[in-house]
Amino acid sequence: MKPFTAIFHTTLVLFILCLGVYCDGDGDTEMAPMVAPMEKTEQEALYSTIQGFVGTWWNGSDLYPDPCGWTPIQGVSCDLYDGFWYVTALNIGPVQDNSLDCAHNVEFKLHLFELKRLKTLSFLNCFISPRKHPVTIPANIWYKLAGSLESLEFRSNPGLVGQVPTGFGDLRKLQSLVLLENGLSGNLPTSIGNLVILRRLVIAGNRFTGHIPDNFGGLGELLILDLSRNSLSGPLPTSFGGLSSLLKLDLSNNQLEGELPSELGNMKNLTLLDLRNNKFSGGLTQSLQEMASLEDMALSNNPIGGDLLSLEWQNLQNLVILDLSNTGLTGEVPESLAELKGLRFLGLNDNNLTGNPSPKLAALPSVTALYLNGNNLTGELKFSGWFYGKMERRFGAWNNPNLCYPVELMSSSHVPFGVKPCDQEVTYLEPDTRTKLGNENGNADQNFHFMASLGFSSHSIDGLWWVFLAEISTMILLWNFFS
Repeated sequence: MKPFTAIFHTTLVLFILCLGVYCDGDGDTEMAPMVAPMEKTEQEALYSTIQGFVGTWWNGSDLYPDPCGWTPIQGVSCDLYDGFWYVTALNIGPVQDNSLDCAHNVEFKLHLFELKRLKTLSFLNCFISPRKHPVTIPANIWYKLAGSLESLEFRSNPGLVGQVPTGFGDLRKLQSLVLLENGLSGNLPTSIGNLVILRRLVIAGNRFTGHIPDNFGGLGELLILDLSRNSLSGPLPTSFGGLSSLLKLDLSNNQLEGELPSELGNMKNLTLLDLRNNKFSGGLTQSLQEMASLEDMALSNNPIGGDLLSLEWQNLQNLVILDLSNTGLTGEVPESLAELKGLRFLGLNDNNLTGNPSPKLAALPSVTALYLNGNNLTGELKFSGWFYGKMERRFGAWNNPNLCYPVELMSSSHVPFGVKPCDQEVTYLEPDTRTKLGNENGNADQNFHFMASLGFSSHSIDGLWWVFLAEISTMILLWNFFS
């Protein structure tokens, strides 16, 4: 019994010590709701804000002892400041299964801007009816959150319409601004260029028009810039060369035009460059080969033009995806592409490329898709049947009229799809002496080709073959005489 008694006493002492720590308020902050109240003004601001988004039916009466207590609101996070709870994060919409869903007649309550410690504010699938109940973002009041807000997000809100308020530029502590797949339109406000500590700027999947502001190039702390899937036009600002910290740049699916600025080469840390589906022209700038960190380069569906050999592709050793399809490229397929050992996807289809592709491309150790179709490639494909079997339809070489594969592969089931076999040419050897057929004025060359067309050898003809041919010649002469 002595060991049991000792364990019991030890456990009792530890329990009393832990209870003492909890009662003194020095323990885990998760235990603190019993002793840390929320200021009344803070609580009223929170309740009014939530009611504006989910409906007046909600009053928080079931929360004990307050919104940050034992039964907190899903999507609301709090922190202690000077012994009081303050809201630091507010996520409106179906973020989780038990989150509060937005009402059909949602509205911004001005009490939202009284949450003086708010760091994170997000809205997911909350404003959903652009016709029945369109909602615009409040303007001229965001300065009230300038001292605290670090992250602001509006995701998947088709009913959120209108322009982005210039007041967003007052949020000087903002590090993340996400406006993704909403119904927003108009020009991108230049005031966003004031957010100098911004690390993520995603304004994708909206209806924005006009040019990209030049001062976006001053956001030197940016790691992610995504302006894709809008209707932005004009040239790519040369000021983007100042985005030296950038990791991902996605400007795809817009109407951007002009030449690719050489300043792109200053983005030494860039891993993703996606400029697909725009109107860029003027050839491939050589500064692209200086972006040694690039893993994904997608320039497809742009009238860029130029020679593919103008770049030293071996400098881009980190490339995994290279998509240059339908870009108007000319010249031959560079053999230096075969030095990109990490390359998995190579899209060169639908261009004006010529020459014969190097068989070294088939030796790329990581490649899983290689498309050369829709060009003017010529000659015999020298890739192995094993390569065709491994790639199947993921190797594209069709729509190259003068490209073929060797006939010896015809016995194998692995041949390149849509490519014809090479013609098996018959070479005839000229004999040292030719036998004349017919009279002395007969044409020896004609007789030679006549015999070859019958399938006879072009070597010396004697024996029964000579007799047979003589009889045929006699019959032809007699036919001509009597006809």
